[in-house]
Amino acid sequence: MAAARGARGIRSTPMWTDPTQPADPYMPGHGDDRYAVQAYDLDLDYAIASNHLSGRATLRCRILEATASIDLDLAGTLRVMSVTCAGASLRRHTHRGQRLTLRFTKELPAGAEITVTVATRGTPRPLAGIGGTAGWEELDDGVIVASQPHGAPSWFPCNDRASDKASYRLTITCDAAYTVIANGALTRRRKAGRKTVWTYEQLEPMAPYLATVQIGRYETREVAGAPVPVRIVGPARLRRAIDVAFADQAAMVAAMVDWFGPYPFAGGYAAVVTDDDLEIPLESQTLATFGANLTHRGWEAQRLIAHELAHQWWGNAVTARQWSDIWIHEGFACYTEWLWSPLAGGRSTEEWARHHWARLAELPQDLIVGAPGAADMFDDRVYKRGALTVHAVRVAVGEEPFWALVRSFVAEHRYAVVSTADFEAHASRVAGVDLSGLFDAWLRSPALPPFSSPATSLIRGKNAGESVR
Repeated sequence: MAAARGARGIRSTPMWTDPTQPADPYMPGHGDDRYAVQAYDLDLDYAIASNHLSGRATLRCRILEATASIDLDLAGTLRVMSVTCAGASLRRHTHRGQRLTLRFTKELPAGAEITVTVATRGTPRPLAGIGGTAGWEELDDGVIVASQPHGAPSWFPCNDRASDKASYRLTITCDAAYTVIANGALTRRRKAGRKTVWTYEQLEPMAPYLATVQIGRYETREVAGAPVPVRIVGPARLRRAIDVAFADQAAMVAAMVDWFGPYPFAGGYAAVVTDDDLEIPLESQTLATFGANLTHRGWEAQRLIAHELAHQWWGNAVTARQWSDIWIHEGFACYTEWLWSPLAGGRSTEEWARHHWARLAELPQDLIVGAPGAADMFDDRVYKRGALTVHAVRVAVGEEPFWALVRSFVAEHRYAVVSTADFEAHASRVAGVDLSGLFDAWLRSPALPPFSSPATSLIRGKNAGESVR
């Protein structure tokens, strides 16, 4: 799900674009293919009252191609106080727009390893870009960090491309009245005068857009009965409503472990509820964030709770290499809503599939779901037709092969980046049948294919499974 936006109407910083070849065509001005970050160590100090953020970011990097310079993504609202580099001699650095360029005294060979440390301070704001604003944003009393797809540079220097996954250690010092939630496991919490220092470690690789910090006057409760540690975090005033809305959280985790394989992250999962209403929830690795407006048992809230949890497998553990393949994330997360519905006493999975096929049939059929273009990558047709693609594969290959290929795909590509071609090849191999015609119809043609049922399978001669779980 795309990042939450417009929580408080904060003025945003324009996205700067780089005229050179982008690392991802959908994200001009972001990312650098010449190097990869292996680990981030972020040490931040945040003042709630003034929205002032000071930080020191240490990036352990590996050079991928011979180069005399590299670019880090960093918003102009954060002033660079110092830059040092171990493993290479730094000639100079320049910070223009949203790009921090480091130039070395000599060319670095492919395979060289360097450690870059950048000290910053300033007033973080969301960044404007494709699909709206994203990044560090003030709430009425706290902070939400919604980095998808381009907001990570609003609060730390990074190589902002989805294909560059690294481990993270995040230490943040904040007023003691507030709870800080971030990716991974909380490894230390200590008092420091009137402040508290929180340290989180995300050891499994993570793309920058999935990094987050959530700050609020929150309480944390453990959820019983889940196969992994699960926490619900939110304001005390919403305690009863949160308990009602998230009553099925443990069962949801158990169901998705059954569908997709073991939960991917050692630190468990957290659902954070802000004291503010949010337009949409926020996907982040090991946690998801919801507005106070979703603390109810209605289907709109329940489907989104399931959707964001599903992203832990589809989008976080397994991440699309390029944003053009976002249907993999959103198609599976949306299909998971339909899978959860009958377990919650609602419509069957097939009923939801038929319902959304009928709705798509009434909309313009001018979008290529497998390459929607940057402006349309969060179009709802990508979500729903992506989910229908998953359903079509299920109908075409039958129940056992479908669940086998889904679980084995996650297992084989956990913590890695993938493409549509990877999924297509894997599905065809595990199912033992060429599925290229199916993917051509659903992902590479604008015309909506007929609804997939055993009788209308695009795989000729295949004895397709008739049941849908």
